Amino acid sequence: MSNAEESSQSTSDNDFQSGANTPEPGASTKGLKIEKKRKRGIIYLSNIPKYMNVTTVREIFSKYGEVGRVYLQLGNNADDKKDGKKPKKKKKEASRYFTEGWVEFERKKIAKYVAATLNNTQISTRKKSKFYDIIWNIKYLPRFKWVHLSERLAYEKAVHKQRLTTEIAQAKREVNFFSYNVDRSKKLKIKEKKGETTNFVMPEVKQRETDMEIRKRKNENSSEDRTQFLKSLFS
Repeated sequence: MSNAEESSQSTSDNDFQSGANTPEPGASTKGLKIEKKRKRGIIYLSNIPKYMNVTTVREIFSKYGEVGRVYLQLGNNADDKKDGKKPKKKKKEASRYFTEGWVEFERKKIAKYVAATLNNTQISTRKKSKFYDIIWNIKYLPRFKWVHLSERLAYEKAVHKQRLTTEIAQAKREVNFFSYNVDRSKKLKIKEKKGETTNFVMPEVKQRETDMEIRKRKNENSSEDRTQFLKSLFS
């Protein structure tokens, strides 16, 4: 056999072997393993102790699994300050603290395990730790996604903004009304000095009823209704 025939036979064998490895276009893909998309899980922290921030929360929960996003609701420090009392020793206080939080895990099983294991347990077992006397209050949120939290935060932000705009508008109206009355009173005093008469009558401003007045009015109405009801029965 010549060299040309040997080379042509070897190339044909290689083509046959390479063609055997490639799947046919109509072949089924049932044997191939398809990676399922991991479902994430979110836990809710009802109380966040002082001196704890996003970094410490992430470090604590990263021991159990991969942590995704973390959000902590910022609190108001002005409520905890005691008026008129000065401490004997100056203690370093947290510049800001958080009231509640949400932690997202990359796997739902880990989120369920963390909520079931750490709930009603001590945050730290070391006596010198700042979180030694504090207990976790954790709840797993089923069928809850991070989008729901974003929508809630956006809604609260919009409500807060609307409330601020209404309060600012009310303050502007009060200032304008006050300045208008001051200017009007100056003009009336000038007319009184000149001896001119005016038909101006002071408007009566009706103030909001107090709680005591509201209760008194309700009691009077209820007593009148009761007497009328008794009269209708025994008449």
